[in-house]
Amino acid sequence: MTIFLIVLLAALVFEYINGFHDAANAIATVVSTKVLTPRQAIVLAAVFNLVGALTGTAVATTIGKGLVDTNVVTMITIFSALTGAIIWNLLTWWLGLPSSSSHALIGGLCGATLASANGNWGVLHWATTDVKGATAGLWPKVVLPMITSPLLGFLGGALLMFLLTMLIHRLRPRVVNNVFGKLQLVSASLMAHSHGSNDAQKTMGIIALALFAGTKSGAFHDLPPWLAFMRTPEFVVDKWVIFTCAIVMAAGTAAGGWRIIRTMGHKMVKLQPVHGFAAETTAALIIHVASTLGIPLSTTHAISTSIMGVGVAKRFGAVKWGVVERILWAWVFTLPVCGLIGFLTELLCNLAGYR
Repeated sequence: MTIFLIVLLAALVFEYINGFHDAANAIATVVSTKVLTPRQAIVLAAVFNLVGALTGTAVATTIGKGLVDTNVVTMITIFSALTGAIIWNLLTWWLGLPSSSSHALIGGLCGATLASANGNWGVLHWATTDVKGATAGLWPKVVLPMITSPLLGFLGGALLMFLLTMLIHRLRPRVVNNVFGKLQLVSASLMAHSHGSNDAQKTMGIIALALFAGTKSGAFHDLPPWLAFMRTPEFVVDKWVIFTCAIVMAAGTAAGGWRIIRTMGHKMVKLQPVHGFAAETTAALIIHVASTLGIPLSTTHAISTSIMGVGVAKRFGAVKWGVVERILWAWVFTLPVCGLIGFLTELLCNLAGYR
């Protein structure tokens, strides 16, 4: 029981960090265009992150069942996975780099599961078919979207910005800013909602996986009568997991994430309301489709590349490619580094007698 509470605490810490680490995904553009003050933007993001987190469980199912062999997953495995993700998120936040919390968690889970299975790579589900006949596994749900979503974000942002430019090029800048300043309130809300619908579910899946692992190992057998409800299937899949993750993510979002907001909203491309609207709308649509399909997409990848695409539509030199290069390296290293940390944490726990 004690180890479950430790794992639950680690999961909620990750969710809180995810909230302020990825807050920039939803509000960087609306802050940089001065449509909202930072405080107003954080409140908007927190509310719509919360609402989005309460919609659907497809991504949670993918994280909880579709990526690794759950038969070898223990409480220590999940703790090790969360440790890898937390360390990486804090490091990239400190450096002001918008990296993927999703890939950090998935990398940590894969590395820790591999250690639990004594190096048996067969416990990682690369490509499988779920009970409904749909394709599942790391390749279709993680690796392929990791390649396609940045491309879609970049091309979609550039195309939408090009079309908007054709529509508004005869209008006065003042009129354009007034109109898209109002429209950006809608696009920022959609971005925050889609972020919540995808990112909060990842921790829901981890907590559900921990509950199933605890039930399987008998961790809840000796509970006192007043906690006996934790042994019931209803508790394992109850709405409390969804509400808890949603509220913790909203609290993390309310804490802000100014280092990453500065990188995305100011250092990469100088944005005006029409650019912010184009980037947020593009990213929100991509993330919404991914959430519907149960794909744990990197919201960071989607919004960052949408901003890049919008910048290129202005002119190629509008994008500060040196900043982009630093971001891309963080993306490349996220999965392997978090996998290594998860793997080593699992080994250290085993050496200390925790299995």
